[in-house]
Amino acid sequence: MVADLRPLAAVLVSAVAIVLIVASHRRPNLREGWSVLAALGKFGIVASMLPAVMSGTVYSWSLYESTGLRFLPGVDFALRADPLGILFALLASFLWIFTSFYAAGYMRGLDEHAQTRFFASFAASLSAAVGIAFAANLVTIFVFYELLSLVTYPLVAHNEDNEARIAGRKYLTYTFFGGGVFLLAGTVMVYWLTASINGDPTLAFESGGMEALATAAQAEPGFAQAAFFLLIAGFGVKAALMPLHSWLADAMVAPTPVSGLLHAVAVVKSGAFGVARVILDVYGPGLIHDLPLDVPGIGEVGLNIPVAIVAAFTLTAASIIAMRKDHLKRRLAYSTTAQLSYIVLGLSMLHPYAMVGALFHIPAHAFAKLTLFFCAGAIHVETHTDYISDMAGIGKRMPLTMGAFTIGAAGMAGLPPIAGFVSKFYMLIGSGYMGGEYWIFAGTLLLSGVLNIAYFWPVVYTAFFESEDRHDAKPVLEFPRGGIFESYGDTARGQKEGVATDGGADRSEREAPADVDDEGADADAAAVDDENGNEDYEYAVDQYPSDHTVPDNEQGEHVSSVDHHGDHDDHLTGGPPAGGWQRQSPFGESTWLMLAPIAIIATGAVVLGVVPDHAVFLDLITHIVEGVFGVDSFDQLQGLSLEEALEVMSE
Repeated sequence: MVADLRPLAAVLVSAVAIVLIVASHRRPNLREGWSVLAALGKFGIVASMLPAVMSGTVYSWSLYESTGLRFLPGVDFALRADPLGILFALLASFLWIFTSFYAAGYMRGLDEHAQTRFFASFAASLSAAVGIAFAANLVTIFVFYELLSLVTYPLVAHNEDNEARIAGRKYLTYTFFGGGVFLLAGTVMVYWLTASINGDPTLAFESGGMEALATAAQAEPGFAQAAFFLLIAGFGVKAALMPLHSWLADAMVAPTPVSGLLHAVAVVKSGAFGVARVILDVYGPGLIHDLPLDVPGIGEVGLNIPVAIVAAFTLTAASIIAMRKDHLKRRLAYSTTAQLSYIVLGLSMLHPYAMVGALFHIPAHAFAKLTLFFCAGAIHVETHTDYISDMAGIGKRMPLTMGAFTIGAAGMAGLPPIAGFVSKFYMLIGSGYMGGEYWIFAGTLLLSGVLNIAYFWPVVYTAFFESEDRHDAKPVLEFPRGGIFESYGDTARGQKEGVATDGGADRSEREAPADVDDEGADADAAAVDDENGNEDYEYAVDQYPSDHTVPDNEQGEHVSSVDHHGDHDDHLTGGPPAGGWQRQSPFGESTWLMLAPIAIIATGAVVLGVVPDHAVFLDLITHIVEGVFGVDSFDQLQGLSLEEALEVMSE
């Protein structure tokens, strides 16, 4: 452990940028410049610690050692740059660089309001995220975890309309109050358990698990089990484990750069990272395996089994729900819910290979999902199109964007040579070594891969292989089986009137959903009449489009609900214009501020999949797992069952 100011500096650099961003509110170029400089500075500080951390050094900063102040006996406000923290901080700081450029292009492209507040909140979010990464104990991570919820609220509620305010309140209710209460309760119980051993409480993370907690768990197994599930629930809120997930889809009312931040970089990854801290550095695989629950009618099961079951259910159910979302960002939101559960599932299987796969899925998902959201945002800025059913033929209008979208979608489905294949392959190997009942989790991983293809392929197919005037609604997108109405055919867009695959009405003739739930979310199945007037069919479509749009008007057009600049015109309608999409070259479809980040992040997803052994993330992750199991080389864990790996860990 080496005392160093760099963990603190990595947290504070973007906090300082907040002041500079606000002070530069009258000079947009300078304001965005501070964001980029802060991102570069944060990444540089984190990267400077990487070589030594890979060699076994842990950098730390302590408020008590610096000022003599302490929260509670045995509890210090402290930061620590260890391998697991470096993994999250390196990822967040690196992706913030490109998100800063993209956000500038997006916000300017839409001439958005409150841009200074937006970029200041963005910087605050990254400061809190790196604080979570470098937190040295449960109290410190709790402080930054709650702070992250507060500073991201202005981003979620950015549009300032009723829907955004409702989504913002729901976001705070789930993440700040719900997740925070669970996390605080679990932290208090761990503090009490460790204090009961010899009166010397501790909440500091230890690779492989806290020894004091393992000792206390032998005397108070029930309290140790309860604390474990409270901590998992607290972090599981931001990791969007069902049934704590619904805030995530509603938060899609935020601008797309915020969606990328929420889904790929900071918020949801902080939940997955917190679960990793609990499993790897608070309880440890050994204690989790040796502290079984006595389930009536089943017998004893490890603490990891209920977590794995919830994760497996979440990734399957969320994938099925995503298939029915016609709204692109909401489909991506439910995809995120599923993909985060891969991380939780891999960690909860406890096997070294599964852990490597789970931790590698943190950057793999980040690169691929950020690509997807960047693409969704570019489509919205350039065409104001948010529905998949409006995107037939859009590939010729935005070839680079939709090509990058295809790469990101392949990564989410776990197809080679994208990074998602590597992470899911490791998890499959881990579940195979586990054997027994763990084969069901291997089956779940394979099934989810098929479901990923089922809900991403229609987007790619619609964009590249369909034309505006010959669109065929697919059963995988629109129920019931066999397909119903073609998704558009509006005369207002210059298309053939009444075109439908089954003789049904076109979009302009359908009624909007009659009701919306109390959170303002989508009414997920809008009833439509068949040709006899019977409401027997359901159209799987969301009521609200993304960013700042409202239900279709009487002509079937998507129109903006928030017009801060009085610029409502035909350009703000979604779907193809009269005459169809205009063909564009890959470099002329949008501004470089948006296209460059899309191309770079998509390339990163490919690089992580093609040469994972040469990418820093895989080396860092194997180093993390070596530390958890107490071995000098990951080769010592190859070919071992979980029991054998735990025996090596205990030696």
